[in-house]
Amino acid sequence: MRDKVLSLRTLVISVALATTALAAPAQAFADDEARRAILDLREQVRQQNEQNQRARLQLADQMQSMQQEITQLREQLELVSRQQPSGQASHGSANPPGATASDPSEQSAYDGAIDQFRQAQYQDAADSFAAFLALYPNSQLAPTAKFYLGSSRYAVKDYKGAIEELNQLVQQTPNDARAPDALLVIAGSQIELNNRTGAKASLERIVKNYPNSQAAGTAKNRLQLLQ
Repeated sequence: MRDKVLSLRTLVISVALATTALAAPAQAFADDEARRAILDLREQVRQQNEQNQRARLQLADQMQSMQQEITQLREQLELVSRQQPSGQASHGSANPPGATASDPSEQSAYDGAIDQFRQAQYQDAADSFAAFLALYPNSQLAPTAKFYLGSSRYAVKDYKGAIEELNQLVQQTPNDARAPDALLVIAGSQIELNNRTGAKASLERIVKNYPNSQAAGTAKNRLQLLQ
Protein backbone atom coordinates (compact mmCIF):
# COMPACT_ATOMS: atom_id res chain seq x y z
CA MET A 1 0.00 0.00 0.00
CA ARG A 2 2.84 2.30 0.90
CA ASP A 3 4.49 1.58 -2.42
CA LYS A 4 1.30 2.54 -4.21
CA VAL A 5 1.14 5.84 -2.34
CA LEU A 6 4.74 6.59 -3.22
CA SER A 7 4.09 5.74 -6.83
CA LEU A 8 1.09 8.04 -6.89
CA ARG A 9 3.10 10.88 -5.36
CA THR A 10 5.84 10.31 -7.88
CA LEU A 11 3.32 10.45 -10.70
CA VAL A 12 1.78 13.69 -9.44
CA ILE A 13 5.19 15.34 -9.05
CA SER A 14 6.22 14.20 -12.51
CA VAL A 15 3.06 15.59 -14.05
CA ALA A 16 3.52 18.86 -12.21
CA LEU A 17 7.12 19.16 -13.36
CA ALA A 18 6.12 18.36 -16.92
CA THR A 19 3.35 20.94 -16.82
CA THR A 20 5.73 23.55 -15.47
CA ALA A 21 8.26 22.71 -18.13
CA LEU A 22 5.61 23.11 -20.84
CA ALA A 23 4.27 26.36 -19.39
CA ALA A 24 7.67 28.05 -19.06
CA PRO A 25 8.28 28.57 -22.82
CA ALA A 26 4.73 29.84 -23.25
CA GLN A 27 5.23 32.33 -20.42
CA ALA A 28 8.56 33.42 -21.88
CA PHE A 29 6.91 33.88 -25.27
CA ALA A 30 4.19 36.03 -23.71
CA ASP A 31 6.80 38.16 -21.94
CA ASP A 32 8.67 38.72 -25.22
CA GLU A 33 5.47 39.83 -26.92
CA ALA A 34 4.73 42.24 -24.08
CA ARG A 35 8.24 43.70 -24.24
CA ARG A 36 7.99 44.15 -28.00
CA ALA A 37 4.60 45.84 -27.60
CA ILE A 38 6.04 48.21 -25.00
CA LEU A 39 9.02 49.02 -27.22
CA ASP A 40 6.71 49.64 -30.19
CA LEU A 41 4.56 51.92 -28.06
CA ARG A 42 7.59 53.84 -26.86
CA GLU A 43 8.76 54.27 -30.46
CA GLN A 44 5.34 55.55 -31.49
CA VAL A 45 5.33 58.02 -28.60
CA ARG A 46 8.84 59.19 -29.54
CA GLN A 47 7.84 59.73 -33.17
CA GLN A 48 4.67 61.55 -32.11
CA ASN A 49 6.70 63.82 -29.82
CA GLU A 50 9.09 64.61 -32.65
CA GLN A 51 6.18 65.43 -34.98
CA ASN A 52 4.61 67.65 -32.32
CA GLN A 53 7.92 69.45 -31.82
CA ARG A 54 8.29 70.05 -35.55
CA ALA A 55 4.70 71.30 -35.72
CA ARG A 56 5.33 73.70 -32.83
CA LEU A 57 8.46 75.03 -34.52
CA GLN A 58 6.62 75.50 -37.81
CA LEU A 59 3.78 77.28 -36.02
CA ALA A 60 6.28 79.54 -34.26
CA ASP A 61 7.89 80.39 -37.61
CA GLN A 62 4.49 81.14 -39.14
CA MET A 63 3.52 83.35 -36.22
CA GLN A 64 6.80 85.24 -36.51
CA SER A 65 6.27 85.72 -40.23
CA MET A 66 2.73 86.91 -39.63
CA GLN A 67 3.92 89.38 -37.01
CA GLN A 68 6.52 90.71 -39.42
CA GLU A 69 3.81 90.99 -42.07
CA ILE A 70 1.55 92.96 -39.74
CA THR A 71 4.39 95.28 -38.74
CA GLN A 72 5.31 95.91 -42.37
CA LEU A 73 1.71 96.63 -43.31
CA ARG A 74 1.41 99.11 -40.46
CA GLU A 75 4.57 100.83 -41.69
CA GLN A 76 3.10 100.80 -45.18
CA LEU A 77 -0.03 102.52 -43.89
CA GLU A 78 2.03 105.29 -42.32
CA LEU A 79 3.97 105.70 -45.56
CA VAL A 80 0.82 105.80 -47.68
CA SER A 81 -0.64 108.53 -45.51
CA ARG A 82 2.23 110.82 -46.49
CA GLN A 83 2.49 109.93 -50.17
CA GLN A 84 0.55 110.96 -53.22
CA PRO A 85 -1.73 108.19 -54.49
CA SER A 86 0.10 105.41 -56.28
CA GLY A 87 -1.75 105.95 -59.54
CA GLN A 88 -1.60 103.73 -62.58
CA ALA A 89 -1.13 104.94 -66.13
CA SER A 90 -3.73 102.61 -67.60
CA HIS A 91 -6.41 103.78 -65.18
CA GLY A 92 -7.86 107.23 -64.77
CA SER A 93 -7.89 108.81 -61.35
CA ALA A 94 -11.31 109.64 -59.96
CA ASN A 95 -9.62 111.81 -57.37
CA PRO A 96 -6.38 113.27 -58.83
CA PRO A 97 -3.51 114.30 -56.54
CA GLY A 98 -3.84 117.89 -55.38
CA ALA A 99 -7.61 117.99 -55.94
CA THR A 100 -9.37 120.67 -53.94
CA ALA A 101 -12.97 121.46 -53.13
CA SER A 102 -14.73 124.49 -54.56
CA ASP A 103 -16.52 125.11 -51.26
CA PRO A 104 -14.16 126.61 -48.63
CA SER A 105 -16.13 124.97 -45.81
CA GLU A 106 -15.85 121.61 -47.52
CA GLN A 107 -12.10 122.05 -48.00
CA SER A 108 -11.67 123.16 -44.40
CA ALA A 109 -13.51 120.09 -43.09
CA TYR A 110 -11.36 117.80 -45.22
CA ASP A 111 -8.09 119.52 -44.26
CA GLY A 112 -8.97 119.31 -40.59
CA ALA A 113 -9.56 115.56 -40.80
CA ILE A 114 -6.31 115.06 -42.72
CA ASP A 115 -4.37 116.99 -40.07
CA GLN A 116 -5.80 114.77 -37.36
CA PHE A 117 -4.78 111.68 -39.29
CA ARG A 118 -1.23 112.90 -39.84
CA GLN A 119 -0.94 113.74 -36.15
CA ALA A 120 -1.90 110.12 -35.37
CA GLN A 121 -5.21 111.20 -33.84
CA TYR A 122 -6.87 108.29 -35.57
CA GLN A 123 -10.16 108.09 -33.68
CA ASP A 124 -10.73 111.81 -34.10
CA ALA A 125 -9.75 111.51 -37.75
CA ALA A 126 -12.20 108.66 -38.27
CA ASP A 127 -15.01 110.70 -36.76
CA SER A 128 -14.07 113.76 -38.86
CA PHE A 129 -13.87 111.82 -42.12
CA ALA A 130 -17.21 110.13 -41.38
CA ALA A 131 -18.76 113.55 -40.74
CA PHE A 132 -17.20 114.92 -43.94
CA LEU A 133 -18.64 112.09 -46.02
CA ALA A 134 -22.05 112.56 -44.42
CA LEU A 135 -22.02 116.27 -45.30
CA TYR A 136 -20.37 116.00 -48.72
CA PRO A 137 -21.09 112.53 -50.14
CA ASN A 138 -20.64 113.75 -53.72
CA SER A 139 -17.43 115.68 -53.12
CA GLN A 140 -14.53 115.03 -55.46
CA LEU A 141 -12.56 114.52 -52.26
CA ALA A 142 -14.93 111.78 -51.09
CA PRO A 143 -12.88 108.80 -52.39
CA THR A 144 -9.74 109.99 -50.64
CA ALA A 145 -11.75 110.80 -47.52
CA LYS A 146 -13.12 107.26 -47.59
CA PHE A 147 -9.58 105.90 -47.95
CA TYR A 148 -8.41 107.77 -44.87
CA LEU A 149 -11.57 106.85 -42.99
CA GLY A 150 -10.81 103.18 -43.63
CA SER A 151 -7.15 103.69 -42.73
CA SER A 152 -8.17 105.41 -39.49
CA ARG A 153 -10.42 102.47 -38.67
CA TYR A 154 -7.45 100.18 -39.22
CA ALA A 155 -5.24 102.30 -36.99
CA VAL A 156 -7.70 102.05 -34.07
CA LYS A 157 -7.98 98.28 -34.67
CA ASP A 158 -11.50 98.41 -36.05
CA TYR A 159 -10.50 95.98 -38.77
CA LYS A 160 -14.00 95.03 -39.86
CA GLY A 161 -14.89 98.71 -40.16
CA ALA A 162 -11.73 99.33 -42.19
CA ILE A 163 -12.56 96.52 -44.58
CA GLU A 164 -16.13 97.78 -45.01
CA GLU A 165 -15.10 101.36 -45.79
CA LEU A 166 -12.25 100.46 -48.11
CA ASN A 167 -14.26 97.82 -49.97
CA GLN A 168 -16.81 100.53 -50.74
CA LEU A 169 -14.04 102.72 -52.12
CA VAL A 170 -12.69 99.97 -54.40
CA GLN A 171 -16.16 98.94 -55.55
CA GLN A 172 -17.48 102.44 -56.16
CA THR A 173 -14.34 103.97 -57.67
CA PRO A 174 -12.05 101.13 -58.84
CA ASN A 175 -10.09 103.57 -61.01
CA ASP A 176 -9.28 105.85 -58.12
CA ALA A 177 -5.56 106.24 -57.61
CA ARG A 178 -5.84 105.05 -54.00
CA ALA A 179 -7.72 101.84 -54.82
CA PRO A 180 -4.60 99.61 -54.80
CA ASP A 181 -3.45 101.18 -51.53
CA ALA A 182 -6.93 100.57 -50.12
CA LEU A 183 -6.59 96.90 -50.99
CA LEU A 184 -3.27 96.82 -49.14
CA VAL A 185 -4.95 98.09 -45.99
CA ILE A 186 -7.79 95.61 -46.52
CA ALA A 187 -5.22 92.81 -46.70
CA GLY A 188 -3.61 94.08 -43.50
CA SER A 189 -6.99 94.10 -41.76
CA GLN A 190 -7.71 90.57 -42.95
CA ILE A 191 -4.38 89.38 -41.57
CA GLU A 192 -5.18 90.98 -38.23
CA LEU A 193 -8.45 89.01 -38.29
CA ASN A 194 -6.53 85.79 -39.10
CA ASN A 195 -8.17 85.64 -42.53
CA ARG A 196 -5.10 84.66 -44.53
CA THR A 197 -7.17 83.38 -47.45
CA GLY A 198 -8.92 86.73 -47.77
CA ALA A 199 -5.63 88.60 -47.45
CA LYS A 200 -4.07 86.57 -50.24
CA ALA A 201 -7.09 87.22 -52.45
CA SER A 202 -6.83 90.98 -51.82
CA LEU A 203 -3.11 91.03 -52.57
CA GLU A 204 -3.57 88.95 -55.72
CA ARG A 205 -6.26 91.40 -56.79
CA ILE A 206 -3.76 94.26 -56.56
CA VAL A 207 -1.22 92.39 -58.68
CA LYS A 208 -3.86 91.47 -61.25
CA ASN A 209 -5.85 94.73 -61.50
CA TYR A 210 -3.14 97.29 -60.72
CA PRO A 211 0.11 95.70 -61.99
CA ASN A 212 1.87 99.03 -62.58
CA SER A 213 1.10 100.54 -59.19
CA GLN A 214 3.59 100.85 -56.37
CA ALA A 215 1.21 98.78 -54.28
CA ALA A 216 1.64 95.84 -56.67
CA GLY A 217 5.31 95.44 -55.73
CA THR A 218 4.41 95.53 -52.06
CA ALA A 219 1.62 93.02 -52.64
CA LYS A 220 4.04 90.58 -54.29
CA ASN A 221 6.34 90.73 -51.29
CA ARG A 222 3.42 90.21 -48.92
CA LEU A 223 2.22 87.18 -50.91
CA GLN A 224 5.61 85.53 -50.47
CA LEU A 225 5.29 85.88 -46.70
CA LEU A 226 1.83 84.34 -46.79
CA GLN A 227 2.86 81.22 -48.71
